[in-house]
Amino acid sequence: MILLRSGAFFPLIVMSLAFASLVLASLVTGAANVSFEDLLLDPEGSSLLLVSRLPRTLAALLAGASLAVAGVIMQMLVRNRFVEPATTGTGECAALGLLATTLLMQNSSILAKMAVSSVTAFAGSAVFLTLAHRLPPTQPLLVPLAGIIYGGVIGALTNFIAYEFDLLQYISVWMNGEFSGVMQGRYELLWASGVLAVGAYLYADRFTIAGFGKETATGLGLNYKSVVVLGLAIVSLITSFTVLTVGIVPFVGLVVPNIIRRFKGDNVRATLPLVALTGGCLVLASDLIGRLINHPYEIPASTVFGIVGTCVFLWLLYARPQRRV
Repeated sequence: MILLRSGAFFPLIVMSLAFASLVLASLVTGAANVSFEDLLLDPEGSSLLLVSRLPRTLAALLAGASLAVAGVIMQMLVRNRFVEPATTGTGECAALGLLATTLLMQNSSILAKMAVSSVTAFAGSAVFLTLAHRLPPTQPLLVPLAGIIYGGVIGALTNFIAYEFDLLQYISVWMNGEFSGVMQGRYELLWASGVLAVGAYLYADRFTIAGFGKETATGLGLNYKSVVVLGLAIVSLITSFTVLTVGIVPFVGLVVPNIIRRFKGDNVRATLPLVALTGGCLVLASDLIGRLINHPYEIPASTVFGIVGTCVFLWLLYARPQRRV
């Protein structure tokens, strides 16, 4: 009762209510006008629910939650609040790995594509992390700028190779996150992203300490190198799973952690559940808005969230931080 009166659970209660409302709205929204009662009682409606709408809803929630968690980890490792996998070249490297697999191993399985894209995403993230640590710490905006340029170079290389081999259509699918093609049997990799997000929570305290820097973390007894490798592995796997399943959804890992951080602080263990819940809700809301703006046609969730993310990013740049009493 004391905690409830003090408002400690208020953000979590609000997000839980928003979560339930968005899930119900997503299940009843689509090109076919089917009521919630028909989805439960009518055989055709139940088939539509299980094959299409429920997987799509779960995919949006899992992608948003895992990308938000990946953003928190990346920001802690880089020690900069304005980076995320989509602005550090991680997503572009994952797409490059998928393109290489498509060209060199045409009959490869989904596991092979996942493995190659994860390795390239890990390597690309490691290169960016090395570059970021060489930039002057007094200029924090240089880090996301370098990440955007770095990702742009890799993206240009990927597009050039795809153009030469007439595979630009594949690149457009991987680089634009949207959920219209999600069906039962085509989104299950995102459950692995959810498992990785839970694993990140188990190591949340280590990521918090790593955010203090190598010297401080080592002085506190942390094996800094192993934590960095673990963090990059989680970020790379989440990014490759998301790109392979629904494409890149930009700004999720940038916007969500910064919003929560302004109100809840930098303790990763304390904020990570709320970050995951907020990320899932915002991506699902973006997908829902994309379905409703020009119904029955759809706008990709990445486009909707990109507009929202740009506005929030500008607000984060110019708004004064909240003073703590």
